[in-house]
Amino acid sequence: MKKFLRITLIVIIIGLGLYLYWHFFWVFGEGVKAGQLNYVVKKGFVFKTYEGTLIQSGFKGSTAGTIQSYEFRFSIASDEIANKMMANSGKEFELHYKEYMGALPWRGATVFIVDSILSMRDTRAGSGPLGQ
Repeated sequence: MKKFLRITLIVIIIGLGLYLYWHFFWVFGEGVKAGQLNYVVKKGFVFKTYEGTLIQSGFKGSTAGTIQSYEFRFSIASDEIANKMMANSGKEFELHYKEYMGALPWRGATVFIVDSILSMRDTRAGSGPLGQ
């Protein structure tokens, strides 16, 4: 009976470990999102993480002939990336991200974790006041 309980306990621990790895640490998907950076903010009660939103413009809205925008909400992997993005809010970014099945409090509030900036460009018409 002790051997059965020991084996059962080992199987449960291994199964729980595999589930936790799959849900929180296995990369479900990777990709690139492009759009205008809306904001980046550092927030959290216990774990302060960087969170941001990228506005992606689309051509197909719910009504014919309308343009719809999509928000990509993400967390940021490093202080260096976050500081660069905060200094350039409003610009066009191409961001590489990893998607996980679940969020961890110390990693961020979302399942999308931005780990690098592929490109950044200014979208403003001019450099002076009011685009002149």
